[in-house]
Amino acid sequence: MPISDLLEARQSLQPRGVVEIRRLAVQTSNSDFRAKDFAVTAAAKLPAECASKDDVRAEIDRIDQALLALFAERHTYVTRMAEIKTDPHEAYDPQRIESIVGRIRARSLDLDLDEDQAELIWRTLIDWNVNYEKGIIAARRRAR
Repeated sequence: MPISDLLEARQSLQPRGVVEIRRLAVQTSNSDFRAKDFAVTAAAKLPAECASKDDVRAEIDRIDQALLALFAERHTYVTRMAEIKTDPHEAYDPQRIESIVGRIRARSLDLDLDEDQAELIWRTLIDWNVNYEKGIIAARRRAR
């Protein structure tokens, strides 16, 4: 299903301008988390309704904010995973990585996105997370 169809379907279910507040646990130190609210707004305009570059840029900026909130939420889980793992070598799991990338590629095709570009983005994200986890685990082991 093309992304434009998904956007239109999503918009028909939600009034425009509705704001969803997501409360996330944000790490403030090695072991301390606090709640932080992130606002995620619905599209003001569908792509076909954007009449100017400013209209399009406003929607891209809104999506970027939502992506940042999702990355922040994802990061809290990556941090928790690093706390659970006991050996830095556990951070790199090639079988899991290939499984994730396979799902991302398939879902990208379903959404009419370039699967190679989606794979590149996810591999970059996964590589960053693996290195982050290794650093957290190694630092914890050194502190013993």
